[in-house]
Amino acid sequence: MTRFDADEPSERRKLYAAGIQAHRERGTGFVTFEVDEDSLSAAEDVDPELGTPWVQFADGTINLDCTDTELESLKDLLSEFPVFKIDEINRSKEIEGVNVRISAKADPNRIGQFVDAVFARVYGLPEDVRVWLVDL
Repeated sequence: MTRFDADEPSERRKLYAAGIQAHRERGTGFVTFEVDEDSLSAAEDVDPELGTPWVQFADGTINLDCTDTELESLKDLLSEFPVFKIDEINRSKEIEGVNVRISAKADPNRIGQFVDAVFARVYGLPEDVRVWLVDL
């Protein structure tokens, strides 16, 4: 891989697909995509207290943290991606929100579409948000 960030929808989807493919080829533990912190300042509906949104992929599973409200948006989004299913929801007693694991048995392009939709619709981020591939 030569590129590790993107701020346009089609380029982000290419970044996700390339990162997932590189993860699979290298046999790494996971790949993580994280929103650029400077991009968050332009997002009106994002609570900075919640931290920087991120999504991980490993072994056919998407992993992310979200609030209960975001979880409802995630469930709505999943209705448009029928091959993706929630496998597990974990709640911590120490912090608000949930960790969600989603079965994602699909090709990297389809997973990339889903990841981009998560950032846009679940986290409510603007179309020009910059996302980084931070772990591979």
